[in-house]
Amino acid sequence: MSTAFESYDLSGTSLSNRIVMAPMTRSRAYGEGNSPTELMAEYYAQRASAGLIVTEGTQPSAIGQGYPDTPGIHSDEQIAAWRKVTDAVHAENGVIYLQLMHTGRVGHSTWQGRKPVGPSAVQAKGQIYTHDGMKDFEVPQDLSDAEVEQTIADYAAAARNAIKAGFDGVELHGANGYLIHQFLAPNSNTRTDRWGGSPEARARFAVETAKAVADAIGADRTGFRMSPGNPFNDIDESDRADVEATYTALINGLAPLNLAYLHQMEAPGYRVFTAQARKAWPTTFILNPFTGQAPTGPEELQLLEDGTADLIAYGALFLANPDLPTRLKQNGPFNTPDRAKSFGGDHTGYTDYPTLNA
Repeated sequence: MSTAFESYDLSGTSLSNRIVMAPMTRSRAYGEGNSPTELMAEYYAQRASAGLIVTEGTQPSAIGQGYPDTPGIHSDEQIAAWRKVTDAVHAENGVIYLQLMHTGRVGHSTWQGRKPVGPSAVQAKGQIYTHDGMKDFEVPQDLSDAEVEQTIADYAAAARNAIKAGFDGVELHGANGYLIHQFLAPNSNTRTDRWGGSPEARARFAVETAKAVADAIGADRTGFRMSPGNPFNDIDESDRADVEATYTALINGLAPLNLAYLHQMEAPGYRVFTAQARKAWPTTFILNPFTGQAPTGPEELQLLEDGTADLIAYGALFLANPDLPTRLKQNGPFNTPDRAKSFGGDHTGYTDYPTLNA
């Protein structure tokens, strides 16, 4: 398994290994205006031995917030607070990308003071957590053509803010049923204009957003995350032929941009498509693999050896093991994540997991 622990060149940035900390919402941005805190800086610095850290989803605009206490990157206060996080990670010789996540229709007027927005006025099935308890998803306001363009501009502005805050790059969250994914999926995007109606048109928002961000900060500092076939947040991608056509169009649109990487969260039964995506993608390919069991473990490092991916992303195991690369190298032991403390709260289940040398 030596490949996993070799250095890697990510579009000119040297990574100490090929192990990625996957983006994971933790809902602890208790600072002014949903700004990061000193505790968040400690959390990320603890995990700086990852070859690459991708932060929790961060809203590029106020309307992009979907959950309580998630951080933004659209105000001066947020930029200054994130700088403390990036400084802490860089002090430990880490590399950190900010994930930009607009939740789209998966939001609530509780946070935004107005209806959430989406590609179409199609309500997601299910409920969302608020400080007042669980609430049904609302019917979103469908974005006008001008509002789509403004949303793309918001992503680009947020990316520039991320670089001001000291991040090494940004990742566009095009997965898990959030705004970019909502444009990709036919059940949440029923438009018939240039932003919908065919696989190529549904992929346009993702591609145009990536172009705008790459123009703003450089393609070499821009990554993209996708999750074809993932039903999270009431996404229906059950038509396999349509899914493959849509994501082929997406990859074909993104590939000429020469982004830093493509990051796939793999759904069950998608390994063949993963291989096709990896073959079609011209730069670094990161895989957050489906294992059939949780969480992803040391066995998945073989995917680096056989060329399935260039980098492997770990989620839950990184929550509980701040020194995960060391533990993977010696095949454990591994702390067990406390799922009850994953979202919100204080330092418990967040920065109190022990390292091997503790």
